[in-house]
Amino acid sequence: MASQQRGPLVIIGGAEDKEGDCTVLREFVRRAGGINAQIAVLTAATSLPREVGEDYIRVFERLGAAKVRVVDTEYREDASDPDRVEALQEATGIFFTGGDQARIIELIKDTPLDRAIRERHAQGAVIGGTSAGAAMMPDVMIIEGDSATNPRVDVVDMGPGMGFLPGIVVDQHFAQRGRLGRLIAALVQQPAIFGIGIDENTAVIVDGDEFEVVGEGAITVVDESTATHNNLDGLLKDEALAVCGVKLHILPHGYRFNLKQRQPILPGDTGQRSPVAAAS
Repeated sequence: MASQQRGPLVIIGGAEDKEGDCTVLREFVRRAGGINAQIAVLTAATSLPREVGEDYIRVFERLGAAKVRVVDTEYREDASDPDRVEALQEATGIFFTGGDQARIIELIKDTPLDRAIRERHAQGAVIGGTSAGAAMMPDVMIIEGDSATNPRVDVVDMGPGMGFLPGIVVDQHFAQRGRLGRLIAALVQQPAIFGIGIDENTAVIVDGDEFEVVGEGAITVVDESTATHNNLDGLLKDEALAVCGVKLHILPHGYRFNLKQRQPILPGDTGQRSPVAAAS
């Protein structure tokens, strides 16, 4: 009997289409089991859980999910409630809404609900998240920071994330808010392998050692492991950060990326060998 494989991650850059073809959310439902999907929508990040929860119930039901349930955690003790925990234990798809990623950590991390999420993920359930629900995926996440600016030490605040995608820094609303500077600033200051910037209405689907790009925008991968120089040592927090030799990949819909080989995979390529260099 084959061993159970950890479920995929569907990491969305925010502002995903909920009215038209819903390409990104459609893929989440498909990965969660299609017409048999049992989806739990976690609204911890938002200050409008009822409205946001109803929006996702409507779209997931329209896309054919068998059951959609909102699991709200207004207070941390809610994450110990047996009914809420049971809802996660039955879920084939677990979806974190947008809002404030710090609220997800405050209300859910290291609770019985968190443990139920991780158990289901280990058993094959898909975990999805949009905007704040994307930012919280790494073990060290971007809490907040300036957009449309050059990299500086003080341009970004970091803190513990949920750890579903360790070793990688994620930023969202990427091209729309000009966040390359803050992603590089975050990456240089953290012991991470990559920085991944996700455009709106676009998703990274992480499955094993690879991710696939789905949606109308693109993914920006910043590989800082190739850097030949930075001036972080001795830099004051408001001074400009220099980084040399960083590798950049821009990947639209249909492209994949091998996280172990640190190489993009062209559409139609098997992914065993990736001769393509970075596009910028």
